[in-house]
Amino acid sequence: MTAFRFDLIATDGQARAGLLHTSHGDVPTPVFMPVGTQGTVKAISPRDLKDLGARIILSNTYHLYLRPGDERIARLGGLHRFMAWDGPILTDSGGFQVFSLAPMRRVDADGVTFRSHIDGSEHRFTPEKVIAIQENLGADIITCLDECAPPTDYEYNLQALERTHAWARRCREAHRRADQALFGIVQGGVFPDLREQSARFITGLGFDGYAIGGLSVGEPKEQTYAVLELLDNLLPADRPRYLMGVGTPQDLVEGVARGVDMFDCVLPTRMARNGGVLTRHGRINLRNACYADDPSPLLPDCTCYTCTHFSRAYLRHLILANEILGAHLLTLHNLHLMLIIAREIRDSILAGRFAAYREAFWSARGHE
Repeated sequence: MTAFRFDLIATDGQARAGLLHTSHGDVPTPVFMPVGTQGTVKAISPRDLKDLGARIILSNTYHLYLRPGDERIARLGGLHRFMAWDGPILTDSGGFQVFSLAPMRRVDADGVTFRSHIDGSEHRFTPEKVIAIQENLGADIITCLDECAPPTDYEYNLQALERTHAWARRCREAHRRADQALFGIVQGGVFPDLREQSARFITGLGFDGYAIGGLSVGEPKEQTYAVLELLDNLLPADRPRYLMGVGTPQDLVEGVARGVDMFDCVLPTRMARNGGVLTRHGRINLRNACYADDPSPLLPDCTCYTCTHFSRAYLRHLILANEILGAHLLTLHNLHLMLIIAREIRDSILAGRFAAYREAFWSARGHE
C-alpha cells in the first residue's frame, strides 16, 4: 500500500498547488471533491465521475453506518469495491450531523447519541466507534469525531472545543490502519482566540492533514474569510488543508486565496436536482419561464456533455416534468464546472498568475 503523503509543489501568494499521494492514486490540489453521501454521487455513475475528471470523492460515515452498515461494506470488500470507485475516497466523521441533526442527538463528554433519521433507533458514536466505522469502510482519508457548534455562540463553541480536542486525541490513539490518513479537525466558530487555541492543540497532536470545520454554516462570508486567513498562518505548510462542506465557484477561488487545498459540498449536485445551474457569471434557475423557448446551451463555451448536446429549453422541460434525466444532465454540468475551475486555479498557481485569474473570475461575475 502507498503511504499517504502530501507534496507542496508551488505557492503564489497564499495560494498553494500540491499533490496528495494515496493508496488509490494521486490527487492534484487544489481539488473539489464531489459528495457521495451514501456511497453514490447522486444522479451520476462512477464512470461519469471518471469522465468528468474527478480524482477523489467524499462519503458520509453516519449515513453509511446506518444504511447499509459499515460491517456489511467491509464484508463485501470495502467501500471502493462496494461502489465500484477505484479512486481515493475521504469519509467525514459524522461530526456535522451533530450540528445538522441537533433535535435528534445528545452530546456528552464521551460521545454522541443519535436517533436515526430513518427509523428513530438509537445509536452511540464515540471517537473509537467512529474510527472503527471508517476503518471498516476503508476510505483513503478519514477524519476525527468533532462537534460542529453554531458559529457565533461563544460559550457553546468553548464547550464544543473541549470535546473536539479530547475526541481528537482518542481518535488518534484508536487509529490502526496504516493505509489510511487521519485528519484532525479545527473548530472554534468565528472566534479568533478559539480558532487559534484549536489550531495549536490539533496540530500539536500530529495528524496527516487538517480539516477546517464549522464554517459556512450561517456566518457572513467576511467572518469565514477572516478565520481562513488566521488559520493560514497557524496550520503547517507541509500538510493539506481541507475546508469542510464549502464549495461554490466563489468559495474555491477565495478559499485557495487563503491557503486552502481541498473542498467538498453538496450544493452543486443538490442545486442540479432542483433546476439550479452554476455558470461563470452566477446561477441560473431553469424553472424560470424565460428559458422555455431558449435554444442556447447552458453555457456557450462549456465543453460538458450537457452543454454540447442540449438546449436550455429542453433541460427546463425535463426539470418541470420531473424526469430523472434532467437531474443527471444538470449534475454533470455543475460538477464539470466545479472541477474545471479547480484545475484552472491549480494551473494559474503553477504559472504564477493566480492573482490575475482571481481578478478575471470576479470581473466575469461583476464583482458580486
